[in-house]
Amino acid sequence: MNQIHSLGHAEAQRAIAAIQAELQRRGKAAVIAVADAHGELIALLRLDGAPLPSILNASNKAWTAARERKPSKELGQAARDPKDGFDMAYFGDPRYVGWGGGLPVRVNGEVVGAVGVSGLPEAEDMELAQIGAAAITGAEAR
Repeated sequence: MNQIHSLGHAEAQRAIAAIQAELQRRGKAAVIAVADAHGELIALLRLDGAPLPSILNASNKAWTAARERKPSKELGQAARDPKDGFDMAYFGDPRYVGWGGGLPVRVNGEVVGAVGVSGLPEAEDMELAQIGAAAITGAEAR
């Protein structure tokens, strides 16, 4: 019998609060999504002024990171690699994305969910997702 550990509402709220505080400190707006171990949405926050398309993008980044057990950007890099490149459509689900900002959350080496951020430049989305993951795990954000 397999046992799956997954994030819950309390962990999702910690990630959202940490990212929201950092966004407010920077005077910026984005969308924050937290998904369970299967990639399904637990919580989502769209700050005032965040772009509407970022709602779906943040959710899909978290979904991709949880399902693939790696940062969403890594999937995109593989698709863009000229020697190993492939069409993202080969994954068979339109929720797969290859943009940075989706990060799996690992506890004791096991992926228990993911954080997705969208609405800012890719590097900033990735940095904020790291802050959210660190808020869940108690690790230092890199």
